[in-house]
Amino acid sequence: MKLKRRKKLKFGDSSASSDIAFLLIIYFIVIAGFNVNKGFLINLPNKDSTRLILKDDLLRFEMDGDGNLLHEDQTIGIKAAEKLIASVQAENPNIAVMLSIDPRTAWQNVVSFVELAQDLKIDSFSFSMKKEMQ
Repeated sequence: MKLKRRKKLKFGDSSASSDIAFLLIIYFIVIAGFNVNKGFLINLPNKDSTRLILKDDLLRFEMDGDGNLLHEDQTIGIKAAEKLIASVQAENPNIAVMLSIDPRTAWQNVVSFVELAQDLKIDSFSFSMKKEMQ
């Protein structure tokens, strides 16, 4: 008695290819869902762009080595700085905030001020490190 052999199906003819396609679709959907945010989203100006800032539109702050925030040589807290920036920004929306940082300042103090500027939606924000005295 001769047994009939089943015909071998090609990969494209079997249901295995649809299963693999389905699994790949699920895999790419899951991978696309991961959105990792690292750091701050800061819009940087173009390399060739120039922007003029009037002296009246500039609000200067300094941060000393202990993390104290100074404005016009007076120590103020972060909340007072927030109120000051918000009030000046209400009067002048083109305000530019500049922060000069002592190299000994703890990074968290700087991050807190940058977050403050980001929360207040300051369009022009600049910070620089002071040069250490030798």
